[in-house]
Amino acid sequence: MQPTVVLVHGAFANSFSFAPLQAELGLLGHRSVAVDLPGHGFGATYPRAYQAPQDPEGLATTPGALKGATHADNIAHLIAVLERASANGPVVLVAHSRGGVVATAVANTRPDLIDRLVYVAAWCPVDLEVAAYYAEPEMAAVDPDTLALVLAGNPAELGLIRGNFRTADEAALAGLKAAFLADGTDDELLAFLATFQPDESLDAGGPDDRARAASWGRVPRTYVRLTGDASLPLALQDRLIREGDALTPDHPFDVRTLDGSHLRWLVHPEPAARMLAEIAGATVSNP
Repeated sequence: MQPTVVLVHGAFANSFSFAPLQAELGLLGHRSVAVDLPGHGFGATYPRAYQAPQDPEGLATTPGALKGATHADNIAHLIAVLERASANGPVVLVAHSRGGVVATAVANTRPDLIDRLVYVAAWCPVDLEVAAYYAEPEMAAVDPDTLALVLAGNPAELGLIRGNFRTADEAALAGLKAAFLADGTDDELLAFLATFQPDESLDAGGPDDRARAASWGRVPRTYVRLTGDASLPLALQDRLIREGDALTPDHPFDVRTLDGSHLRWLVHPEPAARMLAEIAGATVSNP
């Protein structure tokens, strides 16, 4: 049976991010589903203060739907999607960036719903929880002030993280480009930022959401390295691969590589689509 490729977005993103990739997958004969985690996509909050002309004070104080949203909410939502998808055949779960934390937690809980788990420069916490990796040497080159350049409001007061991705501040845009799409054009960056939503949840999981050998370790998995990623550096990607392989040495990652930044594979999706099509085909051939 034809597999369903289920795509899970990262922070501040949504299903809209995957439209060009889904078009390429469809042209290669593969069906796909892009997930909106709770409070994302058409469920997101877009304050009037976010529109032009912007109202910085209103943007910093307007409540958002993601206040109080939890990692557990994301897990439950993705499980419900996978239950529906798996009724139609094999499932290839593809996670990007922060979406890897949710995918890992789901594989811990319901490995039976996933025929192959694919991380694309995504968080796969094994030895540490995600927050702790930021203090590790592999993350030393990541600029901790990137988000601060667009931060709108106090996360503790809002109960969520809010970014102003419609900013015209040149320093902020340069910082975002360096972090996420250094190999793209300015127009490509602005087009992608237009798909971002202002809010993200505070809860990115904890120590209990690290990969578990007995469940997550049973799921065949692939890690797609992005060589030019400045927000999840290649050194950190390779460390996550090593930690996962050490946890389940009899079931190591299938490791693939794409050249490019954190977002290039979505802006220019043809190589990624061909790779995912190959992985999906192999999943059916080698269940």
